[in-house]
Amino acid sequence: MDTDALTADLLRELRATRPYPALSLTMPTHRTAPDNAQDPVRLRNLVAEAVHRLEADPRVSRETAAAIRAELDRAADEVDPRRALDSLVVLAAADGHRIWQLPRTAPERVVLSDTYLTRNLVAAKARARPFWALTVAADHATLWNGTDQGIEVRETGGFPLTAPKEPPNPQREERIGDTPSTFTDEDTRNFFRTVDEKLRAVLAADPRPLYVMGLAPALSLLDDVGESTKAAVGRVAKGAPADLPPAEVLRELRPALAEGARQATADVEKRLDNARSAHTFAGGLDEVWAAVREGRVGLVAVEEHFQRTVRVTDGHLEPVPEGATQTEEPEVREDIVDELIEAALDGGADVVFVADDSLAGHGRIAAALRF
Repeated sequence: MDTDALTADLLRELRATRPYPALSLTMPTHRTAPDNAQDPVRLRNLVAEAVHRLEADPRVSRETAAAIRAELDRAADEVDPRRALDSLVVLAAADGHRIWQLPRTAPERVVLSDTYLTRNLVAAKARARPFWALTVAADHATLWNGTDQGIEVRETGGFPLTAPKEPPNPQREERIGDTPSTFTDEDTRNFFRTVDEKLRAVLAADPRPLYVMGLAPALSLLDDVGESTKAAVGRVAKGAPADLPPAEVLRELRPALAEGARQATADVEKRLDNARSAHTFAGGLDEVWAAVREGRVGLVAVEEHFQRTVRVTDGHLEPVPEGATQTEEPEVREDIVDELIEAALDGGADVVFVADDSLAGHGRIAAALRF
């Protein structure tokens, strides 16, 4: 499953308390040969470790352990090495399993709990910078799912939409003297109202920056009949045929995407500057971590490739020797930045990723506090 499929509803489902044990398995993987040859072996070893822990846990019945083992075996068989990215996440219970291959590394772990471990999924989704793009014409509307990896048609919420075909009406043409303009025709306006209604539902279920592309009259009509596109981050006034290929859509959107990214960076810098002036600024991993745990953070800015392994002691983060793992020491957190990101998002904060070294003076991570 792709990270862009991680809607707010799905994440809530994955975080929900489940009958013990909900098993989470994570491991780093490799995209290319020869390193990727070791991944299937490491996965089988990790599955064997998970099975051993299930069978040794007095809280897990023999039947439940056998059912989860069967799900893990199915998951291992289903992993497609051709789609390998930087990590693998497998979530398994007695009634099923889910697999994610993520464009972000994750430590090798097996966790048994009453909820699934989702921090790696949440962080990977946030780092992918997902966005929606709507291409629209008088008779069709297509919704595109975009991330930093590319763009593809998304069939969701009723999209793609096609306007009903109306037969020619000669009597109407005689009454008005000519064929009505496409974008003033009431049928087209009704179709665009439907597009707006469907798009509002999608944005409510999975809020993301929105980009729209279509002829200028089409974009104007969308704004006129509805609300969903008025806050679009970027607009491209260009025809959008129904069969427009993804590469062409992305090529046309690139200037708007670049401007959106530039504006987002400027907004982050302004919010951090205002926080410094108001003395509501936190810098460095330990300070930001404490503020997130207290629910005081409104914005977290973190460098793109920032990661740290730490030990949590009395609510503070301490450096650990190289090679320390959570498997050997429960207090060690190999993915503390991802954990912080998930906690910040859960607390309603904005999380943005900035260029490496742009926060070097603040320990690679900074926050604007609510109070």
